[in-house]
Amino acid sequence: MRNNDRRLRSRHTTASQENRAAWLFLLPSLIGVLLFVLLPFVETIRRSMFDTMGSTWVGFSNYDSVLQNDAFQLAVANTSRFLGICLPLLLSGSLILALVLHSRPLRETKAARVFKTTFLLPIAIPVASIVLLWQTLFSRQGLCNGWLTWLGAQPVDFMGTGAAFWVLTATYLWKNCGYTQVLWATGLEAIPADQYEAARVDGAGPWQQFCHITWPSLQPTLVLTLILSLLNAFKVFREAYLVAGRYPQQSIYLLQHLFNNWFLSLDLPRLAAAAILVALVLLAGILALLKWWDHCAKEE
Repeated sequence: MRNNDRRLRSRHTTASQENRAAWLFLLPSLIGVLLFVLLPFVETIRRSMFDTMGSTWVGFSNYDSVLQNDAFQLAVANTSRFLGICLPLLLSGSLILALVLHSRPLRETKAARVFKTTFLLPIAIPVASIVLLWQTLFSRQGLCNGWLTWLGAQPVDFMGTGAAFWVLTATYLWKNCGYTQVLWATGLEAIPADQYEAARVDGAGPWQQFCHITWPSLQPTLVLTLILSLLNAFKVFREAYLVAGRYPQQSIYLLQHLFNNWFLSLDLPRLAAAAILVALVLLAGILALLKWWDHCAKEE
């Protein structure tokens, strides 16, 4: 009995020491999150309910002003349209690419390895280089208009008309497709090969294997990929801002343009209210996806 008590006390002491060591390692990160994330977020909530000077309580009037603002409504519509088009195209296109590169004829070939590396290059290209590429291709005297003129067609004002939206969409897809393909490929690698072998023995074709093995097994990867793609979609503002400035063509006037303009004009109460609204929508969407992720994990 004494030996057992000693062992239990020893294990308890060891566990306590490990817990203290873990908290010590986590403490710098927790302090950083508290100082640079949580406290600024609480201050943003406070400022959203005060006047410009931050001294007079105005309740939810800033939120009403934001929701009734024409620029905010335009930015929300454009951002929602951008996400609604880009995310399905990115997820489906990168999945097809991952399936092709992961297929048995290409999986172990040198060409597949070269393609995987090549598709990752766009995400490593600096933003300044992408902006220069935009200007070279899509300006009034750019290469695209030069090709159109050579073909006998009328030049297009890519950045001054609704075509700017599709330029922005194509840029996002081009830059993120390779990275998203790697995420899908990681999920494909985790699927046991014996499941496919058993399915082939039972006479299942490629489409049946995809519907009953591949796609159900990729549900957790889908959730992670969707969250990361959603967050990356908000980073496309950098390219749009550097190319077209604070007030771009109407079709690519995004929420980040609005936030930037309100910040420069020191309209802090409305900026804080708009930021809280967007944060709540994103938080609700991410929590719903995480709940789906937990559901998929339980089913497995």
